[in-house]
Amino acid sequence: MQHLFSPFSIKNIELKNRIVMPGLASFLIEDDGSITDKTVEHYRRRAAGGPAMVIVEACAVSPEGIVSPHQARIYDDRFIEGFSRIAQVMKSEGAVPALQIHHGGRQTSAKVIKRKPLAPSNLPCPTIKGDVEPLTVEGIREIIRKFGDAAARAVEAGFELIEIHGAHGYLINEFLSGFSNIREDRYGGDTAGRARFALEVIREVRTRVGKDFPLSFKISAQEFVPGGLTVEESIKILKLLVPAGLDIIQVSAGNDATPEWISQPMFMEKACLADSAAEIRRALKMPVMAVGRINDPLVAEDIIKQEKADLVCVGRGLLADPEMPLKAKEGRVDDIRICIACNTCMQSIFRKGRVECLVNPSLGREKEMELVPTDTPKKVMVVGGGPGGLHVAWVAARRGHEVHLYEKQAELGGQLTLGSVTKYKKELLSLIRFQKRQIEKSGVRTHLNSEVTLKTITKEKPDVIVLSTGSIPIRPEVPGIEKPIVRTLSEAFSDDQVAGKRTVIVGGGATGCEVAHHLSESGSSVTIVEQLGKLAEQLESVTRKVLLQQLRENNVQFLTRHKLSKVEDNGVWLEGPDRVESFLEAEAVVIAVGNRPDNRLYEQLKGTEIPVYQIGDCLEPRTAKAAISDAALIGRAI
Repeated sequence: MQHLFSPFSIKNIELKNRIVMPGLASFLIEDDGSITDKTVEHYRRRAAGGPAMVIVEACAVSPEGIVSPHQARIYDDRFIEGFSRIAQVMKSEGAVPALQIHHGGRQTSAKVIKRKPLAPSNLPCPTIKGDVEPLTVEGIREIIRKFGDAAARAVEAGFELIEIHGAHGYLINEFLSGFSNIREDRYGGDTAGRARFALEVIREVRTRVGKDFPLSFKISAQEFVPGGLTVEESIKILKLLVPAGLDIIQVSAGNDATPEWISQPMFMEKACLADSAAEIRRALKMPVMAVGRINDPLVAEDIIKQEKADLVCVGRGLLADPEMPLKAKEGRVDDIRICIACNTCMQSIFRKGRVECLVNPSLGREKEMELVPTDTPKKVMVVGGGPGGLHVAWVAARRGHEVHLYEKQAELGGQLTLGSVTKYKKELLSLIRFQKRQIEKSGVRTHLNSEVTLKTITKEKPDVIVLSTGSIPIRPEVPGIEKPIVRTLSEAFSDDQVAGKRTVIVGGGATGCEVAHHLSESGSSVTIVEQLGKLAEQLESVTRKVLLQQLRENNVQFLTRHKLSKVEDNGVWLEGPDRVESFLEAEAVVIAVGNRPDNRLYEQLKGTEIPVYQIGDCLEPRTAKAAISDAALIGRAI
């Protein structure tokens, strides 16, 4: 990967390679905006992993510009000390420290800022909604000054590059785009008018930091909404902005109405925005950073090699594995814990107020999750080779325990192997590969095709047992459920005899919708039957949006508020919300109504004196993330 690991210069800063961690919310900021030891450690780990530059997450330039109580802020001198700590640890780990300055505009809530959000025009945020306050010319000038103040503080804190956030539906993007700016004064109208606010922000920042300080600008080159920015108009805008003092452009996409282009889910191709970056690079003849599902160093190498961009931004990939750059440089590609674009990080931010990662349970709590060698080595029996069992096995072994992993099937992976069959979830295989690699490296003794019984346990005499025995699919107790027309999830994912048939899927949760997507891509005519009023409610919102959109494009039919009442040889009887039954013809019926814990072995072990832990679905049917999280804790506790 000689191109990826070649040096690059931006004005007076030297980058040791082409990898940049872009600004990405950590949710490790206190409610008052203060920086904690956890925040500093988070950024230290990312810098230590080998990227050339790390851009600190969006820092609000004004109190009404925050979008969350956990957002970083730089609108007061009291924040300088905390940011100085971050800049210093980045430098000590060999990364260039950069900082992004930002104003949320209308894309925030009155609950957060205790007032109406500011906006270019009287148009509310399409998702948050609520009244907004259009900015006056005087208000515009005040915010421009605040951007300059924020930049000066960033320089004082020791940062060596500043990025102005002009993307993702926030205030600068709102002014740039006809989707959100319908002003009739000099800050609206044509492209030049809508670009004026951004132009004046850049001029102010350039004046405050001096002519030799590197400046970046992040733009949503495409918004994918009516009246929104396109690559063509973004090029016109950037031709106006660059002469004001920009040195590099980060080419992103999307706004609050199209979040799938901001944090792309599994459905989207890797490096899906690299061509946009290349087009802008050619038109402007200046350096650009590419972003968008660049989770693999080989993909990143191709982007640089093909001259689509000068730098590649790896965001979620460095949450999943902060050491990705080092591992790639050393040729340890198999040891990289690849981001699978599940968007768990986004889901946890919105639902829990903290960032979490499916594949990296240590995210945000690195110090407390250090692997400490055990003082009392034990013989540990792990039963079940799914994601939880694999994880707990290598963690315990790495700490010094003698670990034996038993799997009744012929291969490891459990439900992840089945889930990876679908076209858009192939990257689950990378997680399985990573876990297998750790098993091999840590010396876990693996026993395949081995079902564990009490006899096995008596013979092997383990000191500790960890059960990761998974779950058993639930089958509705309705007449005809045993008919040949009824297929299991495994058959639906892997049996060619189901593909291409007229199929009814009973259960519209995440799994049911994923099966529907797989079969509809294979040419099946699919109908989803769901008792509740909505489909796939457990899924992260961006993934759910794209999945349902693709199901509609594949002509999958949705029957909500219906339940299965009987199975016939040629279809199913359904009971609707009015309790009226209707018949739906089908050649295959797939049951996806959930699972129950497979805790049979646990019940048999209750009376023994051996310590027994349960993780994953055998405790309670949940997600792979929950299983890995349980495993990470138990592997450290044994």
